[in-house]
Amino acid sequence: MARTTEMRLIELMVLKQDVLNVIEYLGKTGKFQFQSNKKSSSIESEEKSENIDAEFFDNLQKVRNFLGIDDRESGVLSCERASDEDRNAASKLISLVSDIEKRVSDKIDDIKRISDSYKEAQAFSNLQVPYSHLEHLSFISIKIGRIPKDNLEGLKNSVGKHAVIISLGDDSSRIMAVSSKKSRFMLDTELKKYGFVNMEIPEDFNGIPEELLKNIENEKNESEKALEKLNEEKANFAETHKDEILKLLGSFSMGMQVRKIENRLESTSLVYRMTGWIPAADSRSFMKELDDLTEGRVAIREYLPLEVPSVLSGEEQVPVKLNHGKFVSAFERMIFSYGSPLYGSIDPTPFVAVFFSILFGIMFGDFGQGLVFLIAGILMALNVVKVGSWNKFAPVFIAIGTTSSIMGLVTGEFFGTEKLLVPFAEFVTGLFGTPRAPILKVMPSADPNSVLVIFGIFAVTIGLGVIINSVGLIVNVINKFLQKKAGSAIFGKTGIAGILFYWYILVFALRIAVFHHGPVLYDWIVIGITLFFAAFGEPFERIFDGHRPVLENGFGAFVIGGAVELIEVVSSYLSGSLSFVRVGAFALAHAVLGFIIEMMSEKCGPIGGLAVLIAGNAIVVVLEGMIVAIQVIRLQYYEFFSKFFNETGTEFKPLQFHYGNK
Repeated sequence: MARTTEMRLIELMVLKQDVLNVIEYLGKTGKFQFQSNKKSSSIESEEKSENIDAEFFDNLQKVRNFLGIDDRESGVLSCERASDEDRNAASKLISLVSDIEKRVSDKIDDIKRISDSYKEAQAFSNLQVPYSHLEHLSFISIKIGRIPKDNLEGLKNSVGKHAVIISLGDDSSRIMAVSSKKSRFMLDTELKKYGFVNMEIPEDFNGIPEELLKNIENEKNESEKALEKLNEEKANFAETHKDEILKLLGSFSMGMQVRKIENRLESTSLVYRMTGWIPAADSRSFMKELDDLTEGRVAIREYLPLEVPSVLSGEEQVPVKLNHGKFVSAFERMIFSYGSPLYGSIDPTPFVAVFFSILFGIMFGDFGQGLVFLIAGILMALNVVKVGSWNKFAPVFIAIGTTSSIMGLVTGEFFGTEKLLVPFAEFVTGLFGTPRAPILKVMPSADPNSVLVIFGIFAVTIGLGVIINSVGLIVNVINKFLQKKAGSAIFGKTGIAGILFYWYILVFALRIAVFHHGPVLYDWIVIGITLFFAAFGEPFERIFDGHRPVLENGFGAFVIGGAVELIEVVSSYLSGSLSFVRVGAFALAHAVLGFIIEMMSEKCGPIGGLAVLIAGNAIVVVLEGMIVAIQVIRLQYYEFFSKFFNETGTEFKPLQFHYGNK
């Protein structure tokens, strides 16, 4: 059984002139995780360096947004950190785009101003005299302004014959009130009463309104044409500089992250200190590359985990890295979603990969539907189909597609029908006797053997559950010995005592059920002893592990706790095994669902039947696939992991630069 990757703590003393290059190297290699318990503070109280790359990044993002350029895809950066040349290039780009943006903004403001003027001028379109003449009349007083629409009729009735109220425009919100010079004070009073707001005629409103409207419209058309040219200039600029802008964004994104890390490091005026974890297999090459990078200007010290004070005191956990090939590594996320294994313990990922694939295949046995998962996985692995972050799970799709297809060949299921695989089943079974189809009929029928087959499937799945539970218990025992906890490894419900009780009960039950052997005295002795140590093993654990007092909470608590544990041992082992009956139940349900789809398709004619087959299988692949996956994960978490995952460690998360991460 493979254990978690061996780790080392590396301490670096780096000169100020090299610190940025070293940080960049650490992020690019993706093998160094900063020590988690170290506070990010300077040894000396000094001002941190300004993160100018962050400012450039923000300004370039504004440039990109203005130009309508799609942002870079998020992910790990592999570009170079921003240089002085990059900053000069970015400054020029920002300046040029700023000029374009200002011109576009000014032109938009012009168009808005002209549009507002046009709207105002329209209100006076029924006038046939120049605007300027309205302010120089000898015997008439004229007021132009706005009034609430609902107040217009009231105002007309109120002024009576003393004034004339003329609506301007179509919405009746603008009016012109005309009275004699003598009546102007009365008119002002009434206008104020009805919410009139005086409107000054703009200075540029010269001439007859009809002529002015034409002039304003022409001016607006010219401004809109000018804006179109500016937008063309903007689009051409974006197309020409798109690649450069995206490249610079990546460089500045990395640069600002490097600066951020620098500002958090312990430092003096000349030297920076870094400590972090690295896989032991990479430490030699890592130190050599750092030495070459700094031309020998770096001091490096390597520590074993047990040489680190914070690890010995329990203040810090050694980060856990799992080392697998592409297939098994695709299942790692399932492990870390539950919790990280302890450093130095058994790596459960290979078991998870095998158990997950087998359980899914049994529960989702269909050759055609399995091929869908298999082909999807292959296309995702080749990057022919890209589904975001799901592509990294391509091996999982390949695995469950393979096992589902194999189970489908055995049960004769091909997209819900048993007819298409009949020749294959008859060929295989014919090699061993009388040809028949399917090889194993899961679907219930009138055949008397059908019930036996179903119970046989349940028995197989329970047996598979026993194997999975047993592996989990064995992993736990090995882990306890590796952690030098012999007491916990021997006693307790998940120790050797629990394993012996579990296995003996299984053998005992088989003897009675299959061989019809009755219980004898030594059966009860073995069961009693193993059950006692499994339930009441705490004091023996403490004796073996050197803990005192033996009874931590007194004799009364020991008896009560043991009684509760006794019930827990029996019930957990029973339920843990029977829980795998659901695997057979899902296999049966899948076959029944396929039968229903086939029956419905046969009753809907050729075209309708084909539509039912396609829709039905699509629903099964998506919805039932999700349900089965959830059930398999549940069995892994609650039945397998619960046997040995009683403590969690810390996942190894090395420094990596991700685009846009500040």
